[in-house]
Amino acid sequence: MGIRSYFTPLVILRFFQIFFSCTALSLVASVQMYHNQYGAWSMFTWIMCFVITILIVVLELTGFYSKVPISWEDFTSAFSMLASLMLFTTSIMYPSIFLSGGCSGHSCACRGAATAMSILCFFAYAIEVGLTRAKPGEISGFLSTVPGLLKVFEAYVACIILSLLIPVSPDGGLQWCVAVYSICFIITTIIIILTIGRLLPKLPINFEKILIGYNILAVAMYITVAVIWPYYFFKYAPNRDLCRPYYVCPWDIGVGITILTYINLVAYIVDTVYSFRMVFFTVPA
Repeated sequence: MGIRSYFTPLVILRFFQIFFSCTALSLVASVQMYHNQYGAWSMFTWIMCFVITILIVVLELTGFYSKVPISWEDFTSAFSMLASLMLFTTSIMYPSIFLSGGCSGHSCACRGAATAMSILCFFAYAIEVGLTRAKPGEISGFLSTVPGLLKVFEAYVACIILSLLIPVSPDGGLQWCVAVYSICFIITTIIIILTIGRLLPKLPINFEKILIGYNILAVAMYITVAVIWPYYFFKYAPNRDLCRPYYVCPWDIGVGITILTYINLVAYIVDTVYSFRMVFFTVPA
């Protein structure tokens, strides 16, 4: 086997991912501009992408990936999607915190260059998602299909929502919203883990139809949350006047959670439609 067979476009793309993530974290570490939770999140994202991508490249080039007791295709598809989402968040969050208000000098240049590297790294992972996504009619892992990628997206958005939640009123409506966010996050994460672990075929159920049923239930629950959350939250925090005593404005957090709720609702609706098409309208080749 010639050396060219090892350096496929996907492998080359992963080398770019390693370079961009390593450069971003090195630039920020050199000026030590990661002192709050937003900086810690950014550093964690770059380090995670750097380390796991190196592991993927080494295992694939040595052929040891075939001995790992997981669905490798599902794992790499899920990771590239997760990395894209985390880098997208980081590429917006880091400069908004560490480059806001204007700056100058070496430290500012490093922070700006790290932001540029983070953006390029995001595009590198997004391109991988596009390259590895299953085309209609192809036989592939579930997480490389549109519903599978949406599952990763839904879990990530729910995780962000849960991380933004602040102590809410004991009102039953808001408690229901927190329960829906938690339940959907847990079930979606379990589906991803079972898929990567090749455990779905061992379950005594029809996974495709159970998945459609869960998607319909998730859509119904998110519809209720899309109405209940903004109604009850903004009843207790109707404007930004309460923001002054807080470092992070509760009203802004409420707006962010509302937007993310509608985004996840749309994701579950699209997921349901694609799952219906895959199960009931796909003609075997």
